[in-house]
Formats: sequence, structure tokens, C-alpha cells
Amino acid sequence: MRAGYALNGGVGCIADARHHAVAFLDRAHADHHVPVPARALDLTQLVVSELVTNALKYAPGPVLMELRITACAVDVVVWDSDPVVPAARPADLDRIGQHGLEIVEAVTLDLVAEQEPVGKRITARIALSDTSSCDTVRR
Repeated sequence: MRAGYALNGGVGCIADARHHAVAFLDRAHADHHVPVPARALDLTQLVVSELVTNALKYAPGPVLMELRITACAVDVVVWDSDPVVPAARPADLDRIGQHGLEIVEAVTLDLVAEQEPVGKRITARIALSDTSSCDTVRR
């Protein structure tokens, strides 16, 4: 199952993205009987918030978000118009802010950033279960 969303960048855009994620996961559970534990729901909302916030902060123009789900994982895909591929910064306890990518890396199975012909695409994979029987391996 998958769904795509165009986010306009206006006030409430990040909250809208989280609401889309919750509704998507609710549909996956109701329509396709995919078990979505509370932990996976919470982590998906966190990852959506972090990735959409970064896209809105660093790239002009619209943001596109795609959500995909399998029996094993949820993929959060965010596209923006800035071609610069981000990298997590080294740990610094004195730094205030700019920890979003570190957080996303810590809670996901995989995080991939790719340049596109226009902009970039970030894909974060979130496990649906701590004890998954799937072949997904944490990097």
C-alpha cells in the first residue's frame, strides 16, 4: 500500500503531514489488516515531523511525501527542491538544535538520501515490529 501527499509549506504543514501518516497507517490496519504497533505509529510520526521540518527549513518550494507499508516496515519518503544531500553532524552535547537527522538515523532501520534531477529524496524505513521475521537488517 502507498499514498502520496503534496505539502504546501504553509502554517500547519508539519501537523498535516503527521495526520496524513496516522490516517495512512490506520487505513493499512483497517483495510489490509497490517498490524501497526503504537511504537511504529509514534516513530512514523516522529520521522515525518523531522524530515518534513528539514525540507521546509532548507528548501524553497513544495514538499512531497510518500508513505509505503509492507508487512515488515513503513517507508517515509520526502522530496524537496534542494539538491544538497544532508548528513548527520557529529555528536555535540553543547549544540542546540540540528539533531533531527541524528534522531531519524537512531530510530530507523535504514535512511537513504539521494540526489534527484531536481532536488533530493530522503527515504527512512521504520520497522513495524521489534521482533520482525522479515529479512530487514539494521545497517
